[in-house]
Amino acid sequence: MSTRRGPARTIGLGLVGGLSVLALTACAGTTDTGTDPSSVVTLVTHDSFNVSEDVLAAFEKESGLTVKQITPGDGGSLVNQLILTKDAPLGDVVFGIDNSFATRAIDEGVLEPYAPAGQADSAAQYAVGNGELTPIDFGDVCVNVDHAWFGNTGVPEPVTLDDLTKPEYKDLLVVTNPATSSPGLSFLLATVGAYGEDGWEDYWSKLKANGVKVTDSWSDAYYVDFSGSEGNGPRPLVLSYSTSPAFTVSEDGSSTRTGALLDTCFRQVEYVGLLAGAENPEGAKKLVDFLVSDAFQADIADSMYMYPANTATELPEGWVEFAPLSPEPFDVAPADITAHRDEWIKAWTSTVIG
Repeated sequence: MSTRRGPARTIGLGLVGGLSVLALTACAGTTDTGTDPSSVVTLVTHDSFNVSEDVLAAFEKESGLTVKQITPGDGGSLVNQLILTKDAPLGDVVFGIDNSFATRAIDEGVLEPYAPAGQADSAAQYAVGNGELTPIDFGDVCVNVDHAWFGNTGVPEPVTLDDLTKPEYKDLLVVTNPATSSPGLSFLLATVGAYGEDGWEDYWSKLKANGVKVTDSWSDAYYVDFSGSEGNGPRPLVLSYSTSPAFTVSEDGSSTRTGALLDTCFRQVEYVGLLAGAENPEGAKKLVDFLVSDAFQADIADSMYMYPANTATELPEGWVEFAPLSPEPFDVAPADITAHRDEWIKAWTSTVIG
């Protein structure tokens, strides 16, 4: 598979990031062959957007559109690129802006309001702005644990955020940078929610003293540093998603190599929106309608390891056991995120990176 939040995710490379060579080649091919621009809709997304080939092919056949993708990186890089290019937008539709960056994208004026046909009522709880962004999926960003490593060493698995600062977990945790990674920012917000505006920096000082490692991308953290994904990394604790353990389930479906610490989570919501100044606004609306459709919503769990915003959608077998949501994720009010996001990222950078 080539998805995300399980070993499938290949998240971005930095604050500015590079556009995907494959995506650029595809778009260049469209220009070179003289394809009618109205028949092509360009989706700007994080580099781990995924949809089953048959589901996408059915949409393209029904709509008469060809979907091209441009992938600037992780959610943080994605928003930064949209702002930098808003006078000459990269595409028609954006998918992957999450609730930690949503108000920034709205405030910068990179989006056009649109109410898609077929949006499920259950998505309303995640609404932001005035129709600029439509909820598509959600999931919990949580610390993941390598069961085998802890079983073999005899060290008890941590449970809470406080546990991660204890000496027995020194040099065991890898997380992602909130300035470049949407999961990283979600985890920063989890600590703000847990310890308050007066306590979260002290918590991160303790994590730093306890040897936390910071990477710019989820893929580096999960594939390079984490011991539980492919068994090669040195660190048995990684920032990922509560759904990631569903990817490491044994062949008989009875167990999983990894687990999510459900007392460390922040709920992430991902959105789709029309880009202001899009070359193909009518095609863009059709693509947004497709992302809220039953066909796409039913594909989300298996393709992107997130929960569909349409909560009536049937979930894969085993998700109740191996991909549970946190019963009480930490929360930060959207207005507080808007007011303090940049300030918190700057303070985090000073505290953790120096």
